[in-house]
Amino acid sequence: MPAVAYPKKLLNDNESVVLDLNPHWRIFLGPFALLVIALALVVVVVVVVDQVDTVFEIASAIPLALALVWFVWRWIVWRSTHFVLTTDRVIYRSGVVSKQGQNIPLERITNVAFSQTVVERMLRVGDLRIESAGETGNQAFSDVLNPSIVENRIYSEIEKAKERDDMRAARAGVSVADELTKFERLRAQGTISEEEFQAQKARLLGQ
Repeated sequence: MPAVAYPKKLLNDNESVVLDLNPHWRIFLGPFALLVIALALVVVVVVVVDQVDTVFEIASAIPLALALVWFVWRWIVWRSTHFVLTTDRVIYRSGVVSKQGQNIPLERITNVAFSQTVVERMLRVGDLRIESAGETGNQAFSDVLNPSIVENRIYSEIEKAKERDDMRAARAGVSVADELTKFERLRAQGTISEEEFQAQKARLLGQ
């Protein structure tokens, strides 16, 4: 589960979230390592080294403060970044002060692929590339958690979306057939003329 869920108010009608992911925790490795080193430096200066002046102690605390600021900022960025798969599209939303977003409708996606190094496989993280028709083209997403699973879920939702479209088309076809049968009956009964029947037929068939 993400730290903060993707806002439901940004979803379309009858659209639901399938996956909502923040970036992988490896984005914290850099600031965390610096934080540990800076903390160790402060400990050495304050505890181990004797007879140091206050200025030197303050100076040694500066790297710790910078590391802490970096870590907090990275956490804010992580918290505000979402890779979202819904029943209709793939959404990528990021930004702290100014927001940026990308939307890829499922029906436009032509290919999904992921890549992982050996280390990334151990960490369950990798890159995801989505190819789509239209203006979006190819989109690459990094630090994706379990990219192989995400790839499979995207393909699964694409198939489900196609099935829903086929069902809607089938229902629409049945409805048109029923309407034509009704107007044919009215024509046979003399309720409507041949001209009126042909006009209704053209309307139903989109001619």
